[in-house]
Amino acid sequence: MEQSQQKVKVTAGKLHVTLVKSVIGTKESHRACVRGLGLRRLNHTVIVEDTPAVRGMINKVYYLVKCEA
Repeated sequence: MEQSQQKVKVTAGKLHVTLVKSVIGTKESHRACVRGLGLRRLNHTVIVEDTPAVRGMINKVYYLVKCEA
């Protein structure tokens, strides 16, 4: 039982962000946000901390990414 509780603690406060659209033709600042999130290629998924700064980056490039809790 302790292991399952630890897994919940590890994933709490994290977001799964996936790049679903290409950054070709987007603004340089939007490309910088995508790179800042750690995304490198299409369908690449990263797990990031749920902080106001990360939420701001996701909101800026909402049309390029998919976010799951």
